[in-house]
Amino acid sequence: MELLAAFADFILHLDQHLQLVAQEYGVWIYLILFLIVFCETGLVVTPFLPGDSLLFIAGALAANDILYVHGLFALLVIAAFGGDNTNYWIGRFIGPRVFRRQGSRLFNPAHLARTNRFYKKHGGKTVIFARFLPILRTFAPFVAGIGCMHYGQFLLYSFAGSVLWIGGFVFGGYYFGNIPVVRENLTVLVLGIIALSLVPAIIEFFRQKNRLRA
Repeated sequence: MELLAAFADFILHLDQHLQLVAQEYGVWIYLILFLIVFCETGLVVTPFLPGDSLLFIAGALAANDILYVHGLFALLVIAAFGGDNTNYWIGRFIGPRVFRRQGSRLFNPAHLARTNRFYKKHGGKTVIFARFLPILRTFAPFVAGIGCMHYGQFLLYSFAGSVLWIGGFVFGGYYFGNIPVVRENLTVLVLGIIALSLVPAIIEFFRQKNRLRA
């Protein structure tokens, strides 16, 4: 419970914590941000790490000359792109070795075949759109690897998604994060970003539920 409370406090007061970390560790803040973004996108077991809100706050700090915005943007694009590719190859390695049992509900080769067909048809837009959805952006490249999405195609859309995601939130924070009304309500804004980023996933969940009923 104490760990959950500490994590919740970190998320709700991300602006204060990130600024303190930047002041405490200096240039090492870039490595810390790199690792958080890399792990959130690259390790299927860490989808709970902050993503959109972290990028926005980092951009706002860059506007105050605490961070260098262009270096931050380039570094985090590399982190997101590298994390995506790590996750893809983990899935690519695991998929053929796990989905072998014909009678299995979870690991039936038929599921692997359906995933492969889905990513052949919708893989590009899935990789890009998932970038803007917490949790899904962690699992999308992993599932793309399991489904053996063509790697050249994955690279293209992964890079495009990384640039759009990092650029949108970092430069959004850089240009708008220090407007007085935004600055004074950063905690509310962080919660708003988290809530809005979850809306498409919730809508899709209910759509799938209605399709199954139909």
